[in-house]
Amino acid sequence: MPRHSHLSASPPYAVEETIKRLGANLRTARLRRNLTMADLASKIGVDRHIVADAESGKLTTSVVVYAGLLWAMDLLNDMGTVADPRADSEGLTLARDGERERARSGGGLSDDF
Repeated sequence: MPRHSHLSASPPYAVEETIKRLGANLRTARLRRNLTMADLASKIGVDRHIVADAESGKLTTSVVVYAGLLWAMDLLNDMGTVADPRADSEGLTLARDGERERARSGGGLSDDF
């Protein structure tokens, strides 16, 4: 039985929309390259239904599938800049108070979205 998180069952709107937009962008890239879902699925070693899930923005699709699809279409380079510490203006501001190697323990994650 697959495990699903609260995040995938009831994601923040921004998360859901970003994943849907990524899926739509992947579909557009695939069609522009005149590739079928089966072609792309074969290249990354998954079933074509997994490609369809990614293109529809299914929230439980693995990040490795999205990365694989980007790689297969030579679009992976930009993913390396996601969460780049040099572009994190809030993090850089907070770091002025003293950067740490690890976050403080305690409290844990909150489900408050």
